[in-house]
Amino acid sequence: MTDYSLNSLYKVAGITKQGVWDHFRREKAELEMIERVIGRVDKRRKEHPGEGLEKLYDQLNPQGLGRDKFCRIFGQLGYGIRRTTNPIRTTIPAHKVFDNLIEGRLVTGPNQVWQSDITYIKVSDRFYYLTFIIDVYTRRIVGYAVSDSLRAEANIKAIKMAFATVSSGELSGCVHHSDRGSQYTDGRYLKMLRGNDMLISMGGRAQDNAFAERINGVIKNEYLIPWSLSSFRQLQYYSKKAVTDYNTKRHHGSLGKCSPVDYETAWKKLPEDKRRVEVIRSENTPDFLEASLQSNAIDTSCQYPYCTIHLN
Repeated sequence: MTDYSLNSLYKVAGITKQGVWDHFRREKAELEMIERVIGRVDKRRKEHPGEGLEKLYDQLNPQGLGRDKFCRIFGQLGYGIRRTTNPIRTTIPAHKVFDNLIEGRLVTGPNQVWQSDITYIKVSDRFYYLTFIIDVYTRRIVGYAVSDSLRAEANIKAIKMAFATVSSGELSGCVHHSDRGSQYTDGRYLKMLRGNDMLISMGGRAQDNAFAERINGVIKNEYLIPWSLSSFRQLQYYSKKAVTDYNTKRHHGSLGKCSPVDYETAWKKLPEDKRRVEVIRSENTPDFLEASLQSNAIDTSCQYPYCTIHLN
C-alpha cells in the first residue's frame, strides 16, 4: 500500500490545506450561527406559536442568512406550519341586510372603517366562538369576545370593548362592516352603532370582509391552535393574550413592519400630507387594499411608508 501525505492529496485534488481549513471554519461558523438563530426562533415561537417561516424571518432578520435559505433550513428542522381549514359555518343569515358601503372607499386614518366577523375554534371536542372587530386602517383589534354560542350577546360585548378604545364623537361617520349574519342585525347591536353615529355596511361574500376574515386565521392559526388549549377558561385567557400580542408585538409589512399600536402612535405625530391614504378593494387584492408605496420613509422608530392611491 502506498502512503500519501495530505499535501500530496491536496495537490492532486487541486486544493490547498488553507482552503480546506477555511471551508471547515466557514461550516463551523454557519452551524454556530444557525444554533443562535434556533434559540431566537424558539423564543419567538413561544409568544407567536403559529407564525409562518417567512414572517419569522422578517421579524428576526438574522444576519448572514437569506430568506430562502432560512425557510429551507428551518423547514427541514420541523419549524414549518400546517394550516387548518374552516368547514364550520358561523353566519346565520339575517332577513334585514344593509348595502356595502366600503367598496372603493378612501381610508385616511383610524376609526373610519371597522370590520367584524365571527369564527369558531374546537377545544376538547366542543366548539366555541370568537368575535373580532378590527380597525381597517391600523389593523388593530379594537374589540373581541369569546362565547359558547352564536348569540348576539358576544357581539355586543365586543362592540362595547371597541367603544371603550375611543373618545366620545370619534366614531361619527365611521363605517361598521360585517357579513349578513343575524348577530349584526340584532336590534340592540344596531341601536349601539347608531347611538355612536356609525354607518352600517354589509357584504355578501367572504371577500367583502377580508380584513376580519384574515384576523380570524391569524389569531387561531398563529396563536390559539398551537397553544393546544383544553378548556373554555384557557380559551378566554389565551384569547386575551393573543389579541394583546397581536396588537403590540406582531409586525405588519403593510404597516412598514410596525405593530398596530406602534403604527397608530406614530401616525398621530405625522402632518396630514404625510399620512397614508388607502382605497378598499374586494376583488383581486389579497390584502383587500390597493396602494403604491413611495420611496420616502417616515423617520420614526418603526419607519413605515407613505402610500398613495393606486386604482389600476
